[in-house]
Amino acid sequence: MKQISLNHRVLALIISFGIFTACSNDVNEDPVNPEPEVTRWITIAGAKMGDNPGDGNGGTLIYSVSSEDAKDPTISINPFENGFIAPSNRTARLQASEDGSTIFNISYAGDTGGNYTKYSVAGGQKFTPIGSEVSIAPYVGTAPRWIKLFDGDKTGSAVYVSTEHQVNDNGTPNDATDDVYTYTKATIGVVTLDLENSSINKFQEHVVRLSPEEEAAGYYFSRIDMPTLNAAGDKLYIGGRLSKVNPSTVESDSGYEILGSKTIVLDYPSLLNPTVITSTVGHGNTNGYRSINAFEYNGSVYQANQSDPEGSHILKIGANNEYDNSYDFNLDDALGVTGAYVLAWRPAANGKAVLAYRHEGSADGLAGAQGFFALVDLDAKTAVKIDEIPYDPDFYLFQYQGFAVDGNEIYLTQAPVGKNGNIYVVDTETSTVTKGAELVNTTGSHFIGAW
Repeated sequence: MKQISLNHRVLALIISFGIFTACSNDVNEDPVNPEPEVTRWITIAGAKMGDNPGDGNGGTLIYSVSSEDAKDPTISINPFENGFIAPSNRTARLQASEDGSTIFNISYAGDTGGNYTKYSVAGGQKFTPIGSEVSIAPYVGTAPRWIKLFDGDKTGSAVYVSTEHQVNDNGTPNDATDDVYTYTKATIGVVTLDLENSSINKFQEHVVRLSPEEEAAGYYFSRIDMPTLNAAGDKLYIGGRLSKVNPSTVESDSGYEILGSKTIVLDYPSLLNPTVITSTVGHGNTNGYRSINAFEYNGSVYQANQSDPEGSHILKIGANNEYDNSYDFNLDDALGVTGAYVLAWRPAANGKAVLAYRHEGSADGLAGAQGFFALVDLDAKTAVKIDEIPYDPDFYLFQYQGFAVDGNEIYLTQAPVGKNGNIYVVDTETSTVTKGAELVNTTGSHFIGAW
């Protein structure tokens, strides 16, 4: 098993270049056996254990290999021993450029929480800082929820929501016996970040209202995340989670009716004129968790939902910026399971995607419910579990963040908590699955994706 701490092809190229330039100014490469160029870097991220196995709170380490090496099962890589520490108090929130040559990071929590940095990728643990840092903490706090928009790697967006229960406009539930709950005020903040120049583009705050009936019943936006641009580039969609209070007591409610999935829509780039759209097909949340939850494909935006009583759906928002309720893609039905829950997903340009999920039949592992991968076709509305990937009760995907996409190929990481695994490459066009480089793990830690 070959161990690499710097991509061996790049290292050979550097050595060869040094030798040839020392001997002659006229010879730059071996014309018979030229060294292959790196076509794409694949960056692997590992989340180190903090106090408990799988919590990922010990920091994030990243390591890059060429796409050729990523597909090579004789190569072994160990980010936990040889990786670059991505600045973050807890698990870093990572994004990559479309070609894999740049990594973007916003640190999460702690003294550096909210700091944006970017790095050029050069193989192994070599990530070179580019430009200056900028903090988005003054706008969205030190534990921001952010995403890179698909606009040619130009813009990122981060969001937050704060809530305040309104009782007789200015009272609190304990002020007087006749206090009456009216609604929960949800104030959202949205910032856009210039990824190229490390600067703030725009910031806006809004109070986002639900229908009078929903508000009177105690529903409100309690979490928002995963901003996504529409195909026209003039609207920003923000996924949301609804919570509910008991209007009689203004205490958190449970066992309530799950409403239709909702998305907040803003004008872009102004971030003005918030509206809320509601699906009649899917119910539950659209904010996702650690990974991008919605993607533009073929003129529409496709969005996963979570905590749907009928199992997760892939929902469709059409070019008219409304849910297309004629598009019904239920993952329980497609996968033949009960309680499907989308943990992360990513489509290639052909509309075929790799999806990480769990379900009610998942084993209870060391850090949580066991995860699986499926190959999804957005046009055919099909989903098939990828059986070529080995599964383990400790294969934990709740914190999974990223898939690397190179043409029709999607790269993913497979390794149970604290155990070794591999990179796998899925050719979405042919459904071929290739077992790639070995991933060396360490006690209590896990891999959170490929970029």
